[in-house]
Amino acid sequence: MLNLLVPAVSGLLDKFIPDADEKAKLAHEISTLAEKQAHESAMAQIKVNQEEAKHKSTFVSGWRPFIGWTCGTALAYHFIIQPLLVFVFTVTGQPVELPDFDMGSLMTVLMGMLGLGGLRTFEKFKGVDNGKRS
Repeated sequence: MLNLLVPAVSGLLDKFIPDADEKAKLAHEISTLAEKQAHESAMAQIKVNQEEAKHKSTFVSGWRPFIGWTCGTALAYHFIIQPLLVFVFTVTGQPVELPDFDMGSLMTVLMGMLGLGGLRTFEKFKGVDNGKRS
């Protein structure tokens, strides 16, 4: 969101500050401040994620695996189980219309998780963490 505000604020500098050097300096400071804020926000979220993962309660530390298993199950149902069931029912002479669901929402969550999983695989490849938990 800050990245959207930086150009707008920089555009306002043109109206109020006639000196080009001063405008460039202020625009750079605003951009640097926005980047620093975004970095600090990301680091704070990482710390929260690490603390959640250490928690003994499944309701705190287990929500990511739960979402992963839910997405995996829904994907398996949609692309494997449902077509097989429709085939079996049709072959046995009992055609049935099984419920379908919005794959767009599922794919948004799943692709986000797979992207994060890809980053984790990259970390393992680079030897960042051995994966052992205490």
